[in-house]
Amino acid sequence: MLAADNTARLCSRCHREKRDELRTPPAQLRNEFFETGEFRAAFESQHIGKIFRAYRNHPRHLQLFGKALNQELLGRWLGLTQAQVSKIEHGQPEQNLKTLRNYARILHLPQHLLWFDLAGQSRLSPPQYSRANGNNLIVPASRDDILVAATGMDTLELLQRVRTSAIDSSAVDALNITVEQLCCDYSYTDARELMAVGKSWLGKVTELLGNHLTLAQHRDILDNAGMLALLVGCLEYDVGNARSAEATRRMAMELGKESGDPGIVGWAHEMLAWFHLTAGSHRAVIPAAEAGIQAAPSRSVAVQLYAQQAKAYSRMGMPEKVHEALENGRALLDKLPYPERPENHFVVDPDKWDFYAMDAYRIVGHDQLAKRNAEEVIRRSVNPEGVVVSPMRKAEAQLTLAVIAARQGDVDEAALLGMGALQGGRQSRPSLLMVAGELEHELHTYGSGTGADFCELLNDLKRAP
Repeated sequence: MLAADNTARLCSRCHREKRDELRTPPAQLRNEFFETGEFRAAFESQHIGKIFRAYRNHPRHLQLFGKALNQELLGRWLGLTQAQVSKIEHGQPEQNLKTLRNYARILHLPQHLLWFDLAGQSRLSPPQYSRANGNNLIVPASRDDILVAATGMDTLELLQRVRTSAIDSSAVDALNITVEQLCCDYSYTDARELMAVGKSWLGKVTELLGNHLTLAQHRDILDNAGMLALLVGCLEYDVGNARSAEATRRMAMELGKESGDPGIVGWAHEMLAWFHLTAGSHRAVIPAAEAGIQAAPSRSVAVQLYAQQAKAYSRMGMPEKVHEALENGRALLDKLPYPERPENHFVVDPDKWDFYAMDAYRIVGHDQLAKRNAEEVIRRSVNPEGVVVSPMRKAEAQLTLAVIAARQGDVDEAALLGMGALQGGRQSRPSLLMVAGELEHELHTYGSGTGADFCELLNDLKRAP
């Protein structure tokens, strides 16, 4: 029986579940969402505060929750306080282009409705959308399109400048954009293909360090080389080349130290923690993560390092330490602004945090929390057109649901979910094998022949080169 004042017409449990969906901004919105009278007037006014208000008062929110989104929730997405949101909504129009772009990116405001250009897009030409391949996985849009729109030069011109050491501020900006886009491509691009591209750029960028550069240029080149080394090392580990991955990780560490970038140093420690975790050296994860946290205590990498500690403690049977690590990570994440490009592999946003917490919850037996996070991860891994944008996260979330199904006695559902996870396209082999092995263990508690098809597929994956 619903209360008389329940205008949303939802039971309390359904209401909580709907509210949980708003812990982070919607992953993507259809253009129809913005086709309301209030939105049209807001975009025509060129006032971002009025767009905030139109967003909060959208009929969809009124239908789902019986009231508008509040300023505090919107502010949490944008890295603002409630008072700051109120000031923006009722004050003079924001003029800072970088700030406007950041708000537009977080709220997924369509370029064709804006009065300013987003990075890599233009109001004067149609947007370059990524497309889905035959496996329904997203394929990145041309990096040249992004580069030309942002800097006026394409990859060929950038390469020519790199080869001739014609490095100026435009070339450095173009290099920054190229490296960042490669890091954003990590989640869905074929690992071997991206690794080849990353290695090629890493070779070219490191050659530049021997040339005559200004101090600022030298630091920028070092930073880009460090990020490329991190990316290549992750990809090498994804495909099972642990020895090369460790060598590249150490290279990234040295580049980070030389450039004085604590973020790069922190991520190099995070990679080591990840290597130890997937190799089963759970105790070694803790000092590796602690070293990274000390190197970059206020960066988003520290959030992921706390998550790695939680994953290790859960496998060591230390639930109190698990909760302590998760609390530390969540507290830091809440202090950080929402990232401009959450798809970048080397940033942490609330969606990524839910993914990591899911793993720890599963291991310590908090099945309801693990299931909630897994379902949320799967929901956010697919865009409104049905294209999988985070196949690796989706696969591990499917395995989490499979483990929970096995614990509840539904071994057929567990095996089916597990097989789907192993056939999901883009993979990180060590992480996938670690979680799939946990499902295999759960299935074997019902007898050695249980889930035979899943186990056969898992063995094929283990034997694959």
